[in-house]
Amino acid sequence: MTAIRRSIHTINRHRLTSTTRQSSAAAAAANNNAPSPPQQPTPSKPHNIYMWGTSKKSTIPLSLLASDDDNNSNASLLSKSSSSSGMFGGDGTVIDHPMSLDLKSNDDDDDGLKLSEVNDVFCGATGTAFLMNGRCFVLGSNKNGELGIGETKEANQPTPLSIPSNDTIQKVSLGPNFSALLTAQGDIYTFGYGGSRVNGMGMLGHGTMDSHHTPKLVTSLIEDGCFAADVQVGEYSMTVLTTEGEVLTCGAGSYGRLGNVETTDQLYLEPVEMMGAEDTTQIASGHAFSLSLNSGGIVHAWGRNNEGQLGTGMGLAVDMYAMESIPRPVEGDLEGRRVRRIAAGHTHAAAITADGELFTWGMNNTHEPKLESTLLHTKIVDVSCGQNYTLALDEEGRVYSMGKGKTGVLGLASTKSSAFPVLVEGIPEEERVVKMSCGWAHVACLTELKE
Repeated sequence: MTAIRRSIHTINRHRLTSTTRQSSAAAAAANNNAPSPPQQPTPSKPHNIYMWGTSKKSTIPLSLLASDDDNNSNASLLSKSSSSSGMFGGDGTVIDHPMSLDLKSNDDDDDGLKLSEVNDVFCGATGTAFLMNGRCFVLGSNKNGELGIGETKEANQPTPLSIPSNDTIQKVSLGPNFSALLTAQGDIYTFGYGGSRVNGMGMLGHGTMDSHHTPKLVTSLIEDGCFAADVQVGEYSMTVLTTEGEVLTCGAGSYGRLGNVETTDQLYLEPVEMMGAEDTTQIASGHAFSLSLNSGGIVHAWGRNNEGQLGTGMGLAVDMYAMESIPRPVEGDLEGRRVRRIAAGHTHAAAITADGELFTWGMNNTHEPKLESTLLHTKIVDVSCGQNYTLALDEEGRVYSMGKGKTGVLGLASTKSSAFPVLVEGIPEEERVVKMSCGWAHVACLTELKE
């Protein structure tokens, strides 16, 4: 951090026990001069939890799926596939339509995950996290300790993720190599791969390239008096939004993914200086790029741009080394529109405008924002992106999917792709989706009963 920033923000460490400390969510909302995005509320207790896509390394807890009768399916529910793409490769269990989890499972386990009490779910690149009353349970790939459970073995059942404090876990961002979590008090803990001189280092934000298999507090935020409002992880970099509307990055600097002109690695979180005068209200990170949304409704992007994932155009030809090392405004058809929500996938991104319009770009399909005109009959309120696919949620709680369906992620009872959004019909009409999350090749949704 710069000396000026330290002199402005530094406060002593007693802030950790201060009874006046705001939660990060409340502080972020107070800081946002623009109307808050029309995000649907997460139910305190979901009516159902649905998952689909490819389960490789146990990203989907197959043993917790409800019975065939409960899922109302006459077809084969599960199939083995050797065509899973991306990070997974090889054989995986493909679920090509929404399947509910058995909410009654594990209810007798006093210390374990009770699905009936889950109030949030986060799908990461190759893992899944369930939040239950401030506690977190994770499962999935764990080759670098990215699940934070003290070892590097795959977790094939929901396993407790603990932090060394009495704070509660508010959000988890699970990456392919390392992960981060945000607490209700605005602290960040990181765990997993610490980097190397080849891949880049510093992504955990601890000033070294040491790896950690359990959550470790990012103390530099405390030393600088910063409270985190959000955290996003990519392949080898981390992006943090503070409650003051500042964006911080650390980790590998290659492809400009830190947004600070230079492509050198950063061992500690440093501010992205060229964000303009407006406060940042949202962040999103893909594999090697990041987005930010400011209070004026303008999107900025930086990092790798080999598939047009920045939305800033590609010039005359696609270049595998294309990048932007500083934040650039995402304009095109978004210019003049006020954006309310952003999302980033592996190599593509999406935005929702104040009018409920959905724009997407990247995946070498389009290098600037493209309006998804087939959704103009409804108002989109939330969006989530995975590896080569997108899910959109409308104001009625209906989910639409588009992109490559090879891994079953579109939820359309097939593995075919779709170039335009299609309604996911596998969720009962009496339920509305209130939260959805996309991993690279798997999906989770929380629903509630319609009134």
